[in-house]
Amino acid sequence: MNQFVLSQKSAAELRAFPHILEIGVIKNASIRLNGFDARTDNSLKLYYIQEGKFEWSVNDKAYVLFPGDMLLVLPGAELSNENNVLEIGVFAWIHIQVDLKENNKLCTGTWSNLSDDEKDAIGRVLGMDYSPAFQNFTEAGAIFKDIQAELFNQEIGYQASVNHLLDALFILMARQFTRISNPGRDFPKTFMLLEDELRRNLSHQWTVEEMARIVGMGSTLFNEKVKSFSGFSPLNYLINIRISEAIKLLKKPSINLTDIAYDTGFYSSQHFSTTFRKLTGYSPSQFRKNNLKTK
Repeated sequence: MNQFVLSQKSAAELRAFPHILEIGVIKNASIRLNGFDARTDNSLKLYYIQEGKFEWSVNDKAYVLFPGDMLLVLPGAELSNENNVLEIGVFAWIHIQVDLKENNKLCTGTWSNLSDDEKDAIGRVLGMDYSPAFQNFTEAGAIFKDIQAELFNQEIGYQASVNHLLDALFILMARQFTRISNPGRDFPKTFMLLEDELRRNLSHQWTVEEMARIVGMGSTLFNEKVKSFSGFSPLNYLINIRISEAIKLLKKPSINLTDIAYDTGFYSSQHFSTTFRKLTGYSPSQFRKNNLKTK
């Protein structure tokens, strides 16, 4: 499925679905600076990661999302990115008009075939203080694709099918929340420990072999695991970490560009500038200048 955006205000495909406010897919090939403004509204928002790594916050609490993960943003909650950047990768989203009333009673309107008791149970679960980040939630990704296909193909019964798929998505989320034992992924804790170690010493010229040794793996298996888990090769993943840290430092005018380059592990100011421009479309000095203008 190519990237697209369907909005209730303008898309004919959503005319039969007033409860779907927006649905889309973004394929982002470079880091977009100032590309992720904080957003808050009264819809329920779901974001499914297909490729890449995204660092988003819900009500100022940060979450790291990888391929196969889904983020739930309840009505009234704020979705943001600390650096106001949109990272490299692909994600799908859908915004649904629902209400969580008093006692977290889920009100969907007439489109849903869920019983009142089922809506009440699902609403109570969704309103609990769980992490809104669903790990390895590939069932949701399949539903996203099915909804997109139904909207574009519009075969016989597509309206009933889309609404049925939305009901199924709510059921899956509630079940995921209520599972007492969650085995999670094979690699997440190890991977996050590795990232912490890299961030603590970004100026070091890390090799794949060194990174693999930190997590107790051979280089070949490590390459496969990182690629499968994050969508990036180990070295490209490391570069994204370096750029992420550089963006934070560029917002501090007192730190010169050469120091930022070396502190974040680039060989030279030129290497830093070339890589930064390749991934963001701006030179470091241009980004700093634009950022200072917006303050």
